[in-house]
Amino acid sequence: MIVSDNALLRGAVLFNVRDRDLGSTVEESIAKVNQELGPLPNGYFLEWSGQYENLIRGKQTLLIILPIVVLIIFISLYLAFKSVREAFLSLITVPFALIGGAYMVYFYGVNLSVAVAVGFIALFGIAVETGVVMVIYLNDAMKQLIQLRGNSRETISLQELKEYVVHGAAKRLRPKIMTVCVSLFGLVPVLWATGVGSDVMQPIVLPMIGGVLTSATHILLVTPLIFLMTKEYELRKFGKLEGYEN
Repeated sequence: MIVSDNALLRGAVLFNVRDRDLGSTVEESIAKVNQELGPLPNGYFLEWSGQYENLIRGKQTLLIILPIVVLIIFISLYLAFKSVREAFLSLITVPFALIGGAYMVYFYGVNLSVAVAVGFIALFGIAVETGVVMVIYLNDAMKQLIQLRGNSRETISLQELKEYVVHGAAKRLRPKIMTVCVSLFGLVPVLWATGVGSDVMQPIVLPMIGGVLTSATHILLVTPLIFLMTKEYELRKFGKLEGYEN
């Protein structure tokens, strides 16, 4: 069928994508068509449109949104803790959450799309939120230690510092497990949904489920260890714990 568009004759060739991601399929098609057709005569041109065009616009938007989201999260953490070190300590949960999300998307054979990217952005918020709560509990444990022993290298031993960090992390164990369970109970049923909109919701939910599991492991095991290492460094270098009142 030949139609007119902007006073130009246009011929439309339609094709659907099955069992492959849209981006690489169209890119391969563009290379194949250009190779087969060669240079076009004057007045002729090819234009790839449809869902591929929407995909390109979505990628361009995400390239702007993702850095802005990370920057806003970091600024919020800095305003909350008044410390760049502790802001990074909470933000470091994001890469561990990405690992679980990426594996979940890979195992389910879902191709990267705008919906998957939205799921990762939502995962950022969940991971940072739970990381913040862990850091708050650890800071409370440090305040208790300082009230008991004072804020000095001469009065605080490394063994006592370790015991209070473990105590603060253990207080976060039950709330964290509850958070993970509630998130999974709310998200997992979407994987078996077949109703209207399930094809859109599943790519959003997949990275969130995998990311919640790996971020939980990181927050419960790795975050207290990094926190302990930073506090030991402060004691050795400054002779006291930074950011606390004596």
